[in-house]
Amino acid sequence: MVEEQELIEDLKSAGKEAAFSLLVSTYKQRLYWHIRNMVLNHDDADDVLQNTFIKVFKNIDKFKGDSKIYTWMYRIATNEAITFMKKRAKRQGITLEDVKDSAVENLKSDVYFEGGQIELSLQKAIATLPHKQQLVFNMKYFEDHTYEQLSEILDTSVGGLKSSYHIAVKKITAFLKDNETI
Repeated sequence: MVEEQELIEDLKSAGKEAAFSLLVSTYKQRLYWHIRNMVLNHDDADDVLQNTFIKVFKNIDKFKGDSKIYTWMYRIATNEAITFMKKRAKRQGITLEDVKDSAVENLKSDVYFEGGQIELSLQKAIATLPHKQQLVFNMKYFEDHTYEQLSEILDTSVGGLKSSYHIAVKKITAFLKDNETI
């Protein structure tokens, strides 16, 4: 893999298409699953991923290098997924929580969803969490980010993230017990 600084320089140069192609191939799978854990639907995740890369391509010249490029892209992907869900809620005249609940219910018929009843119950439990706890839980549990990485991506203290994750785990456990999943 090309060194990050060299890749960033290539992305900001006149012939940035090849560097961008390398960037996409390097990060598309990780970003896809990050987005998918937020929106839950394969087609929606693909749309948000495409919007994320469009934004990255258009705004690469604004990248200051204060963080790693993947951290910057995760922030963009997170914001794009949140914006997507908020727009869907507004369009349908429902709350953001209703959008999340609907996404969980639609998992049963999603041909790309390979989980069983336990995974479905877990997704229902996650959907009951406040947004920040959902984000922290998904990124820590499913994507295996360290608290330090989460701190960079979400611009939050490590202590606050540990607390959010711990509370999320307790709420998920309680939900699963109350619904006789565990």
